[in-house]
Amino acid sequence: MLKTVIGVFTSREQAEKAVSELRGSGFENEISILARDDRAATDVDENSVMFGGDSLTEGATTGGVVGGIAGLAVGAGALAIPGLGPIIAAGPIAGMLSGAATGGIAGGLVDWGIPRERGEYYEGKVREGKIVATVKADENKINSAADILRRNGAQDVETH
Repeated sequence: MLKTVIGVFTSREQAEKAVSELRGSGFENEISILARDDRAATDVDENSVMFGGDSLTEGATTGGVVGGIAGLAVGAGALAIPGLGPIIAAGPIAGMLSGAATGGIAGGLVDWGIPRERGEYYEGKVREGKIVATVKADENKINSAADILRRNGAQDVETH
């Protein structure tokens, strides 16, 4: 049975290290990342979401700016979430969120197996500018994924 582990990073560097270690441990298409546009109040091209002062969508294309984060997944891109503004979503959850943008991140996380109350909590973390990472894996691999997230600085790590 598939489970989801979720955690919050305070920096891009922590998230990139975690993604790199996850990939090195055999996790590939199971990793998803959610992050808010840091420049939401400024004039931003809707196709170029900023992440830590760098364009994440450009990094997703070139592989240079965010390295491990955007490079981890097909379908990395910018989404506009009502009430939250532009976010970047990478990995399998990106497609789910693009189809359920009106439900926000919390709604997408519910579809991902996260209880609504916790989904709202994690949506709040993205709103604060934190980076939320999820890994969907078999029960026999989920503890390994959670350990990797924690080792690389993730907070609020939970399994659902």
